[in-house]
Amino acid sequence: MSKLAINGGEKVRTKPWPEWPVWDEREIKALEEVIRSGHWGRLYEGSKVEKFEKAFAAYQDAKFGIAVTSGTAALTVALKAAGIDVSDEVIVPAYTFIATATCALQVNAVPVFVDVELDTINIDPTAIEEAITPRTRAVIPVHWQGRPVDMDRILNIAKRHNLVVVEDACHGWGATWKYRKVGAIGDLGGFSFQMSKNITSGEGGIVLTNDDELAGKAFAYQHIGRIPGRPFYENHYVGWNFRMTEFEAAVLLAQLDRLEEQTLWREENAKFLDRQLSHIEGISPLRREPYMTRISWHGYSFRYDEGAFGDVPRDRFLQALNAEGVEAGGGYSHTLYKNPLFIERRFGRIAEFIKFPNYRAVHCPNSERLCREHVILDQAMLLGTAEDMCDIVSAVEKIRENVEELKP
Repeated sequence: MSKLAINGGEKVRTKPWPEWPVWDEREIKALEEVIRSGHWGRLYEGSKVEKFEKAFAAYQDAKFGIAVTSGTAALTVALKAAGIDVSDEVIVPAYTFIATATCALQVNAVPVFVDVELDTINIDPTAIEEAITPRTRAVIPVHWQGRPVDMDRILNIAKRHNLVVVEDACHGWGATWKYRKVGAIGDLGGFSFQMSKNITSGEGGIVLTNDDELAGKAFAYQHIGRIPGRPFYENHYVGWNFRMTEFEAAVLLAQLDRLEEQTLWREENAKFLDRQLSHIEGISPLRREPYMTRISWHGYSFRYDEGAFGDVPRDRFLQALNAEGVEAGGGYSHTLYKNPLFIERRFGRIAEFIKFPNYRAVHCPNSERLCREHVILDQAMLLGTAEDMCDIVSAVEKIRENVEELKP
């Protein structure tokens, strides 16, 4: 008789996982206040958007916060505020969400892909330095799943080569590098509050910085080129309307109240999984460096070695894991440079005037390997109980012990 659930055996788990998003009467009350106020857009001093900007910036150890419509908008505004412009090269990791690269295209700059470290999934500082050319103006390190990057090395490289550092902290709420919150360690940083994120308003984002001038420019670019204190219809830059609504800010203020507690709980559960899963042959939790003093855990990742599982492919392992009641996915199915956008250079007419790399020739072996080995658990699962975490470990152990059932 088969033991694995995928073959008809009994499932390890039948209970549901924690639901996301988490909300209560605080969100409802905050939204009702906005509706009754009649002030639904960010056009007034003392608004909920302004209140959230200050609260979140303070939480992340930053001086300024500029709320926007999304994490994508945050990164785009950050690059624009930093002066990144036509044909400037921006170094980005090859294994991440598309917005890390397309924000450069939005300001007519050129994304240059480099590899990530296999056991942290963060950008490889050595690869950054090797990719620098006379056209390089910026680097966007991603704090993958809230795992802080090696900012010492990146800031040192940036200083020596006069590069702007824009942190992609879209997974970084509450994460700390050497006990300092991420997002304003470099020149600027961008965060996301999209539906799946650890603090959410459905959509939304924020730019953080400690620089007065950059903050002013970021505000102007998200506010149609307007400058605070000047007449409303006086515009100084070609900007966008990336303003956050009062509804989103109201929800985020309520969400922020429980973020610290949730972050600490995710951290404890993830540490347990690291300890337990590391004992299973073929399963490799990501490496934690000493400078990663707190990880925000936008999901939980490990690498799967199919050789240790009798050459059973990762995707077959995922099918078996899900059948046992542990919801898991495989990360990105391909690297960024293998998207049709880059292979076909679908950048519009700007491609006639700017020299772009031959993205077909790009090869980042670690990133491509991760597309075959990466396993991700949803961030909401880490809000579960100790018993829930034991179910995850038990399911992986069960598959490992009965892996012969997965072979053709």
